[in-house]
Amino acid sequence: MAGVLVGGAFLSGFINVVLDKFISGETYNLVVGKKLGPELVRRLRTALLAAEALVADAEQKQFGNQSVRKWLDDLRDAVYKADDLLDRFCIKAATQKQVPTFLPSFLNFENRQIVNEIEEVVRTIEDLERCKESLGLEKISTSSSSWRAPSTSLVRGNMYGREDDQLALIKMLNDNTEHHLSVISIVGIGGVGKTTLAQWVYNNGDLMKEFDLKAWVCISENFDIVETTRNVIKGILGGACSLDDFNSLQHALKEKLSNKKFFIVLDDVWSDDGDKWSYFMTPFQYGKKGSVVLLTTLFANNASFPESNGRATLEEIGRKIVKKCDGLPLAAETLGRLLRTKHDVQEWNKILMSDIWELSVEKSKIIPALLISYFHLPAYLKRCFVYCSLYPKDYTFRRDELIFLWMIDDLLPSPKRGESLEEVGCECFDELTSRLFFTHQLLDGVVDVFVMHDLLHDLAIFLAGNFYCNAEKLCEEEEERIQTRHLRVDLCHCGSKLYNLISKVESLRSLLFIGFPHPNFDIEKTTGEILSKCKYLRSLSFHKVDVLPSSIGTLIHLRHLDLSYCSIKTLPESLCNLHNLQTLKLFGCYELTMLPSGLHNLVSLRHLDIRGTYLEEMPPKMNKLIHLDILSDFLVGKHENNGIRELGGISNLHGSFELKKLENVVDAKEAKSARMKDKKHIECILMEWSSGEEIVSNTQTEREILDSLQPHNGLKELTIKGYRGTIFPDWVGHSSYQNMTNVSLECCKNCCMLPALGQLPSLKALNIEGFDQLKSIGMEFYKNEGGQHSSPIALFPSLERLVFRHMPCWQVWQLPESETFPQLRVLEIVNCPMLERNILSDVFWRIISSLLSDVSKVRKLCINKDRRGQSETMYLDEDTLKIKGCESVIDSVFKAIGIHQLQFPEKQQHKYDLVELQIGKNCGSLTVLPLDAFPNLKNLEIHRSGNLESISMSEPPHASLQHLSICECPEFVSFPAQGLAAPDLTDLEVFRCSKLVALPRGMNTLLPNLQFLNIQDCPKISRFPECGLPPNLKQLTVGRQWRDLLPTGNLDALTHLTIIDDYGCQSMIKSFPEVGSLPHLPSLTTLEICRFYNLETLECNELLRLTSLQQLIIQQCWKLGNMEGEKLPPSLLLLQLTRCAFENFFTCIDESNLLFLTSSAALGWRIWKEKSCLPLCYYFKFKTVLCSENPARRVAAKLCMKGPEEIDESVFFIDSTMKMCIRQLLWPLQLGEHVYTRTLSRSIYTIFLE
Repeated sequence: MAGVLVGGAFLSGFINVVLDKFISGETYNLVVGKKLGPELVRRLRTALLAAEALVADAEQKQFGNQSVRKWLDDLRDAVYKADDLLDRFCIKAATQKQVPTFLPSFLNFENRQIVNEIEEVVRTIEDLERCKESLGLEKISTSSSSWRAPSTSLVRGNMYGREDDQLALIKMLNDNTEHHLSVISIVGIGGVGKTTLAQWVYNNGDLMKEFDLKAWVCISENFDIVETTRNVIKGILGGACSLDDFNSLQHALKEKLSNKKFFIVLDDVWSDDGDKWSYFMTPFQYGKKGSVVLLTTLFANNASFPESNGRATLEEIGRKIVKKCDGLPLAAETLGRLLRTKHDVQEWNKILMSDIWELSVEKSKIIPALLISYFHLPAYLKRCFVYCSLYPKDYTFRRDELIFLWMIDDLLPSPKRGESLEEVGCECFDELTSRLFFTHQLLDGVVDVFVMHDLLHDLAIFLAGNFYCNAEKLCEEEEERIQTRHLRVDLCHCGSKLYNLISKVESLRSLLFIGFPHPNFDIEKTTGEILSKCKYLRSLSFHKVDVLPSSIGTLIHLRHLDLSYCSIKTLPESLCNLHNLQTLKLFGCYELTMLPSGLHNLVSLRHLDIRGTYLEEMPPKMNKLIHLDILSDFLVGKHENNGIRELGGISNLHGSFELKKLENVVDAKEAKSARMKDKKHIECILMEWSSGEEIVSNTQTEREILDSLQPHNGLKELTIKGYRGTIFPDWVGHSSYQNMTNVSLECCKNCCMLPALGQLPSLKALNIEGFDQLKSIGMEFYKNEGGQHSSPIALFPSLERLVFRHMPCWQVWQLPESETFPQLRVLEIVNCPMLERNILSDVFWRIISSLLSDVSKVRKLCINKDRRGQSETMYLDEDTLKIKGCESVIDSVFKAIGIHQLQFPEKQQHKYDLVELQIGKNCGSLTVLPLDAFPNLKNLEIHRSGNLESISMSEPPHASLQHLSICECPEFVSFPAQGLAAPDLTDLEVFRCSKLVALPRGMNTLLPNLQFLNIQDCPKISRFPECGLPPNLKQLTVGRQWRDLLPTGNLDALTHLTIIDDYGCQSMIKSFPEVGSLPHLPSLTTLEICRFYNLETLECNELLRLTSLQQLIIQQCWKLGNMEGEKLPPSLLLLQLTRCAFENFFTCIDESNLLFLTSSAALGWRIWKEKSCLPLCYYFKFKTVLCSENPARRVAAKLCMKGPEEIDESVFFIDSTMKMCIRQLLWPLQLGEHVYTRTLSRSIYTIFLE
């Protein structure tokens, strides 16, 4: 598999890291060269370089050649060992330099041992290099030189088969006579005849007689702008040109071309440097109309030239590449991302003709197209990508978390001047995302996470080999994992044999524990033993450990320690011996109250995360941690060595920062020593005074302290909590904070005035709560008194969300006359009981009126009254307006949009353009709703409207209405007298309307498209309309009156019937279905019965009448435990029982006949007849058990068939007509005799039949 490895070999990058770090850098002079000896260093460097020359070839040949793959693994293992040993040697040497030893270095046993091990590694690498001939490995050139002879204008022989191209060229020349200068490109791969076609044109007398002069210039790969200009002049003159400088050459060429119609051929153009071509082409603009420059090139697109017929060539190649992707969208899309940056036809053809396409997908599970995309990555991105194999499929990556680990393992390239390593990591992550190796998602609609496609994950695992292991079944692979360097262990799946494996992989670099351990697994003991064995660990992560052993201090290589969510109460002082530690994560360690006093000795520390801990104060001398890049919190202490002064020396903080216990700051001078304004990279900051000490002797001092803590004006988010002053300093809200998007002011109980926030140009979210003394919001809130009052800029120009909460004394809110809140979308006022209703109504009216200059923009209106009177909310999203509040606020909203108190006169003249209207929660003024007022209404929902009596229609039909829901309206008595004429209505719901006596008349003709009908808890409705039900009705849900209703309707087309016995515990039904209670239902496929609380027996014989029944779903029938009759309907495929006493059903069901799904009411496992049964037990109609295609969910889908046997995880879907979606509150896992549950989500298991 010959050819250039475009991005560089994966292992080559690692070798270069080792060379740069230890042998080529300053480390050589300081430590390595002296301690190891120059000869050993020379041999190591020579061996690494010799092997590095072969890895590009080996990386491609490893596919299908196990010997080459093993050679690569052995070399990789040796390079890891060399890196570990050199790292250890340097650390030891540095330690000895700080603490001098009295023994000569040659007597130091450990150093001597390291030297011997390095010598062994050198011999191993040398032996591997000698294997190159037997394995057929050779050095692949990463650059090419041209061996082609320059072209001339002379034609060699005749040209055949290019008639179409010749005609196309002639047409282009003829069509371009009116253009001042035309540039025509002939694009194609090498050898297709570009030059020959150009020669034909150049030597065609009939075409050339139209031109005054012509010239032929061969450019080739090395485009020298001066030499090329000289060659054009030579071509025109037919002789020499003695000019040398570029200026003289350009003027000479301009003179030759001026007022001449010329034809210039530039053959074999390789350069796509737009700047060079722009300068080169300048003289050509002085020719006559119809002048032509003809190019032959490999590039389809060039910044200097117009598009040409070469695009068709690329399109043809692209179609062939897509065909090779074998219908896989991901493969096509990733290759598309790669090819869009390549304009060279040869590059496209290299991908098309690559041997990788011949890779067997069946054997390797690797998609060739994805492998090609991988090979085009730079070496450092390859390593970053492969690292992701450490995580399971569907893992949601957090960008910062992954970048930290890349940094720890030296996977990132060196930063450029002025750039941090974190910024380099972000660039690498973004590059992988742009190439679709990661896909961006939003978790809960807020948190940015990234996922990797399953097929890309398979590729990463394949490339990682044994060096990266995401272990779920470690004990099965012990013998194969001795080369493992990175191990991620889910303790749920690993028993006591875990230690046996780890003891064999002593060279582990990363050990990441997740999950809760097996009860037989002694995590504390194992932790101690692991720490003593794995001396080269760089990354260590625990999420379930109570005590961190003091032996942690022996892991001198450790750079990343994650103890998040551990129950540790203290950290050993030996932790402070880890001088290479860069990351310490203690997030969620709720029992941790103090940090080691020697923490300042962690001189390499870059990230310290103590969120969610209960620390009382910071350890002393924090200012020595000058490399800190991320510090989540700083708790100001009362002593000089842990006070706020310690922040002064930590100037490089990035991201979010929380400054707490500010009550311990004595005065403004001390506050200023923190130098908060100098910390230019902080984006979000919280400043917090602890609660309980709001009464202070001098509020002016408090103001001066906050003034001295002013952050830099590039800040994006500001939170001030518990501030004890009465007014804020001027910097809070100053317009110089151009990037400020979020401000939150909380629990400032002494404040009587808000800061001037109205001139923050980028402010989008403002939260104000807990201002106990605030009585009025006046003009000071909008802009500073010293500002320009006449400024035409709107106040709060970008604000989208404004929230006021828990302000017991707030009475007055003034709005300025000028434009205010032009972008407001959310307004919340919660628990502000003294705010005057008329003021509140006026504010809502003014804000909504200004936002809705065009009332017709509101297409969806949702109105809810707050019965408690504690919450007023406005939510505006494009065409949707939602209001919740008191009656006066609701009235003001109606006024703003042109509706008056939801009261409509009988002859309504005004029409509203709403498409959705939701009215709920005691909007008492509504009695009659005329549908004619809303001609475009599609969705109407009226819930809990206590006085609604009817819906009227005087101009039938209503052509737009599709969904109608009337729920909990106790006074509702009637639909339109002449019937509800809504031909497009598909859904009708009537729920708890106690006075309603009948459904709309004429349903069978007036509602021809009704498909879903829901009638519950309407006790006065005793029968369906005499005319019958609509002909297209598919789904019917009925409540307690089902026995009266069902026999009265024509239900031949009904496919889905749900019966809910809303009598509850008073229900008298003990057997279902009773004889004759179900009408003829020939099309029914799904029957659901719910809340028959006293139901004891299911009558199978009556169900046999349902000849099309496929799904029977029974829910919340607590006493149901018996089945009467011989069998269930033979057509039944699914029987699901939820919260039923279902045990006796096992003796009645032929499990070969249907799929049986049960769910117990209790959380956990249900033990019955000595069988461990999942809360959901499955019986399938098919002989083969179906299991989730997603391996991450596969364990959760283990099934029990009549006994506790587990179905093999390798079983996949066999029958394509069935899909399983596995989601449940409990994720059950069987581990020997023990059973565990793990929280996932709040959904239940669902089976979908297609």
